Amino acid sequence: MKEVWDKPRPKDLGKPKELTSAQKANAMRQARNAGRPYPNLVDNMNAAKGKK
Repeated sequence: MKEVWDKPRPKDLGKPKELTSAQKANAMRQARNAGRPYPNLVDNMNAAKGKK
């Protein structure tokens, strides 16, 4: 099974959208809680979906 960053973006999702300021803050918070200095792809994806 491929990792999420190795898979192509599904065509049915449409074009990617920018994260809002609140979503960016949520991604940053998730990264810091995990001990990373900045968010990775998974943090950004979770923030875009509204997961905490």
